[in-house]
Amino acid sequence: MNIDDFNLVAKILKDRSGLVLGSDKAYLLESRLNPVARKYDLAGVDDLVAMIRKGGQEKLLVDITEAMTTNESFFFRDQKPFDQFRDLVLPYVLDHRSQAKKLKIWCAACSSGQEPYSLAMLIREQAARLAGWSIEILATDLSLEILSKAKEGAYSQFEVQRGLPVQFLMKYFKQEGERWKISDEIRNMVSFRPHNLLEQPPAMRQIDVVFCRNVLIYFDPETKTKALELIAGAMAEDGFLFLGGAETVLGVSERFQLIPGQRGVYGLTAGSGRLATGTAG
Repeated sequence: MNIDDFNLVAKILKDRSGLVLGSDKAYLLESRLNPVARKYDLAGVDDLVAMIRKGGQEKLLVDITEAMTTNESFFFRDQKPFDQFRDLVLPYVLDHRSQAKKLKIWCAACSSGQEPYSLAMLIREQAARLAGWSIEILATDLSLEILSKAKEGAYSQFEVQRGLPVQFLMKYFKQEGERWKISDEIRNMVSFRPHNLLEQPPAMRQIDVVFCRNVLIYFDPETKTKALELIAGAMAEDGFLFLGGAETVLGVSERFQLIPGQRGVYGLTAGSGRLATGTAG
């Protein structure tokens, strides 16, 4: 792939998804786009780019974007954020939402669904404490294909072996042939919807918890700022934002501040006073 072709595809990806590809990622571009070329009965990526230059149809541009933005996920990824959700967020919510009895969660860039289903299982384990509560878990992703897989809630043996506690596998999954199907009890707790992080957030407002992990690392500073601004506008004043371990708001957004003692967990700068003073528990 020559530099002009690379720059063309990189611009399409940046404009449509916020993903920034450096020239050192040309190998990744080719490996991800070769299957797309085959799908269109083309010899390779060069022919694919030629098709784009001729005025590639929207479906082609969608397929290219999905091929480059679909990332793997697994249950209880990195574990720590889920411990923080259970030990920090849920006690805070139980205390500060005791009258409304509503909890709203948004998993942005949810990929194949393991993250929102992990949260759903944690919440289900607290069923007695959350009796009578309205729980909304909205999971969004740019890729329609990956959302379809997430909605199905069926995973391979390899996928359920990555991070999923055995007791949860036995309790919330049923084996069907070579795949494990998550129970309707858990699957029905999560709503899936297509969404681009560079566009206005979904209809849900006053969101208590946002998981947006391992996404911003692919954005340039300007795009990170825009995405965080949009997320901030959808959150409750004392809501929680979870970012990936390699992500930060420093130098990118003044809307958020790190919650003291909680790596990777942020609150809105204007509304996280109670959290900062240690009253989250």
